Amino acid sequence: MKEHYKFKKVLAGAVLLLGSPLVGAEQHSFSLTNGFDYSSGDYGGATDTHILYIPLIGKYETERTTFKLTVPYISIESSGGVVGGADGAPVVIDPDAAGERTTESGLGDIVASATYTVLDGQANGLLLDVTGKVKFATADEDKGLGTGETDYAAQVDIYKTYGAFTPFGTLGYKVFGDTSATDFNNVFYGSLGGAYKFGPQTSGGLIYDLREASTDSSSSLSELTAYVSYKFTETTKAQLYGVKGFSDGSPDWGMGAMVTMGF
Repeated sequence: MKEHYKFKKVLAGAVLLLGSPLVGAEQHSFSLTNGFDYSSGDYGGATDTHILYIPLIGKYETERTTFKLTVPYISIESSGGVVGGADGAPVVIDPDAAGERTTESGLGDIVASATYTVLDGQANGLLLDVTGKVKFATADEDKGLGTGETDYAAQVDIYKTYGAFTPFGTLGYKVFGDTSATDFNNVFYGSLGGAYKFGPQTSGGLIYDLREASTDSSSSLSELTAYVSYKFTETTKAQLYGVKGFSDGSPDWGMGAMVTMGF
């Protein structure tokens, strides 16, 4: 699993069970993923924030190394206090902010990552990935589409295959760039989940996510994602997912869909 958070995390679970977009490629493969993520929640405030996130994800994969670039469009309807973050994850700055309610749209924060597969699962079904990630401050801070600062993250993903079932987990650490108005907390995050292969073309799973609060005035993230994936051809697959939040640091609910094509 070489992805994290919502869009990428669900895609990873599907890829893990259904195979890479280029089945049969000896050393290298390239794929593009597009779709949408929509979430809504009050994040502990008086009004709801609605976020639409539409990324274009390019991934180049060699035998043990994966490079990925995410270029997103983002639209946020909010009265302030919640801004866009990496991979569509909202950053709660001040849940009690009560400014004028507006809808802002534009380029989101571009995210680049590199992953190295330490264990590839060939011997005993155990996979271990190590990932470094940079979120560039390309979103317009004045519109509330991002924090306006660069963030860094490192994470470890581990999976173990037992026939058609694969449990997996993630542990990561994120360093937020502070702004002139906000001192962010550097946070640990993690997830636990399982994926099940129902047949040659279909898989599904559940993923539970936790993340520490990004500011002293916000809450930690706690949410559950359920997804299903269908493989149309050796190079094309689609995924659907839904999200339920359990804390003020999470959306109340969310949903998304994506299509991946290999070349």
